[in-house]
Amino acid sequence: MLNSSLQQLGAALRAKNISSVELTQLYLDRIAQHNPGLNAYITLNPEMSLAQAREADARIAAGKAGALTGIPFAQKDIFCAKGWLTTCGSKMLHNFVSPYDAHVISQFNDAGAVNLGKTNMDEFAMGSSNETSYYGTVKNPWDTARVPGGSSGGTAAAVAARLCAAATGTDTGGSIRQPAALCGISGLKPTYGVVSRYGMIAFASSLDQAGPMARSAEDLALMMNVMAGFDERDSTSLQRDKEDYAREINKSVSGGKPLTGLRIGLPKEFFAEGLDGDVAKAVESAIAEYRKLGASVVDISLPNSRLSVPVYYVLAPAEASSNLSRFDGVRYGYRAPEYSDLADMYEKSRAQGFGAEVKRRIMIGTYVLSHGYYDAYYLQAQKIRRLIAQDFTEAYKQCDVIMGPTSPSTAFKLGEKGDDPVQMYLSDIYTIAVNLAGLPGMSIPCGFGANNMPVGLQIIGNYFDEARMLNVAHQYQLATDWHSRAPQGL
Repeated sequence: MLNSSLQQLGAALRAKNISSVELTQLYLDRIAQHNPGLNAYITLNPEMSLAQAREADARIAAGKAGALTGIPFAQKDIFCAKGWLTTCGSKMLHNFVSPYDAHVISQFNDAGAVNLGKTNMDEFAMGSSNETSYYGTVKNPWDTARVPGGSSGGTAAAVAARLCAAATGTDTGGSIRQPAALCGISGLKPTYGVVSRYGMIAFASSLDQAGPMARSAEDLALMMNVMAGFDERDSTSLQRDKEDYAREINKSVSGGKPLTGLRIGLPKEFFAEGLDGDVAKAVESAIAEYRKLGASVVDISLPNSRLSVPVYYVLAPAEASSNLSRFDGVRYGYRAPEYSDLADMYEKSRAQGFGAEVKRRIMIGTYVLSHGYYDAYYLQAQKIRRLIAQDFTEAYKQCDVIMGPTSPSTAFKLGEKGDDPVQMYLSDIYTIAVNLAGLPGMSIPCGFGANNMPVGLQIIGNYFDEARMLNVAHQYQLATDWHSRAPQGL
């Protein structure tokens, strides 16, 4: 059961080969066994999970089951879930029990899915290694001396270690794709606005996007069918007709090669200095496999992508400094135990409640938005952001999808980059431009590099092209078995 796809689990539940209660208990037992060593989950509530499972079994017995009814999922602890502790990996929200559901959570509830628990994450989604969480570092299941990536590192570790059937993540600058690559799973960041951000605790509102993380592209498609949809409570949510993200996957292929006619763009900037040789080798082998599947390769250029990291670290902290101003110790969350007046309470609550990385980004963001620096930094960054988006627009005149490495290296050791924020920020050098442009991007396993650690292949599509991207990934996964590999000893 642990290695079954979502489709297989759904079929087994509907055929009464296993009940949702039994399946949920199987995962809860496994979490109890392995989570102490991985720290993938922050919050568990077996009573609530099993209650949902019983409801799902009743729904299945009544013949009202959907594709995901009764299947246990984990939820990143950035999504508000009614009755669940929702911390965002921060001391600031260590005691916050949400009174309402995020749109993503309500979509899973409506589908009859089971919430196994809330997964660990970098504090307020700020990090690339899951080492900034107030609840401790998450360990990579392939090597517990290494990072799982971030900020959705808890989700990635839980999926890779089979501590859930699949799970949700969020991606502001690569936080679904990078941990997916480092943990050897599949992850998708949808087009900005396709999945509602309502109830998703904000980091950088113009960049944040929720998405699915699972073992295969097929599983991602089934999750997208549940997660996507218009929500009037989110002003950035796009009002579009409902679509079946598995439609390309389910399309029959008769004769010939399944990806004949597909044009893959390879940006020269993604294969330049800074890319580790073992990662480059695995990605090049994946491209060779795509050629066998009928695709052709086109050399392209994204000349402004080299500016994506500095642009991101102006814009994202600027938005964070505004979004995080609401955490002041007055209405909810952490409040300093001792203070002299209101101003002192604000200062001490924020100083004690936020971690070092969050403070660093708030200070950067406040600086670039301050009088005298707004024009020099923030406005200039917005102009370059537009140029980065235009690069992609030009590139898609020559190709259908863009491919390259997800991360410049495999998972690095815990603590290796903690003293050098710039080196940590460069972990997202291939992913950030996608968020700045609002495009969909995904990562799928494509081999192993140094120390037998997973390597991720990034696939970037044009706006609203998720269905094609998922099929492009699916065809590769039919021809290879990288996505089915699991860490030893778990």
